Amino acid sequence: MSHNVTRQLHPIIPGRIVRTEAMRIPGFPATYPLTIYVPPAYDSSRHHALPVAYMFDGQNLFGDEGSHSGGWHIHEALNRRAAQNKAVPLVIGMHHGGVSRMSEFSPWPISEFEGQGGAFMEWVVSTLMPKVNSEWRTLTGPENTMLGGSSLGGLMSLYGFTAHPQTFGKVLAMSPSVWVNDGELIRYFASRPLPEVRNVYIDSGGKELRTLTWCKSLVDHLTERGMVPDGDLQWRLDEAGGHNEPTWRRRLPLALRYLYG
Repeated sequence: MSHNVTRQLHPIIPGRIVRTEAMRIPGFPATYPLTIYVPPAYDSSRHHALPVAYMFDGQNLFGDEGSHSGGWHIHEALNRRAAQNKAVPLVIGMHHGGVSRMSEFSPWPISEFEGQGGAFMEWVVSTLMPKVNSEWRTLTGPENTMLGGSSLGGLMSLYGFTAHPQTFGKVLAMSPSVWVNDGELIRYFASRPLPEVRNVYIDSGGKELRTLTWCKSLVDHLTERGMVPDGDLQWRLDEAGGHNEPTWRRRLPLALRYLYG
């Protein structure tokens, strides 16, 4: 006699999503809330500390309401990882200021938009990170701290990584806007030593012609400097990929696997 029994070997216990009050940043016109993903392991023990992922465009990371093409649904990917007993970070989703995003999320000017990304990153390092570390149980140091994002968020993640090498050691850069200011990011990398602690994930879609061309140039520069493909550098070309949240959502589990095992 046979029985059709469905058994879930790894029940998914969802993490918490917390929305903070909006904060002001000196010199910036908007106010900036955070959306935070708290893994289930954090609440299971008051002694459990976690690595931290600081991610740009926090309004797009979770549900679909923050973007015309949907969200990353990062909480779903992380909940699945937690159910498989894989490493899961505390995620700090940093919202942009709407019409000022082009200035906030680029260290260099884009057309008429002033490049304020350097000042934004200074606020992240000097103000936001101490606040997070005081309010949450975190693991610190570059080996435990990631920057992540897509498009301009990917540009900022790569910039912040090389501008603050003692702070950030992991990068998740999906379809990063390396093209800004005619590839200024590559010249910025060339002017500085490579960070000693580094695991860098970069990808692009085959349908993103300008983004793809500039991403390949950056990857070539990094490998010429000594970074090792599938070692401290993972480059992924998604032939069918476009420049949109559904594509980034589809690639997200692969990026997390590289960065967190």
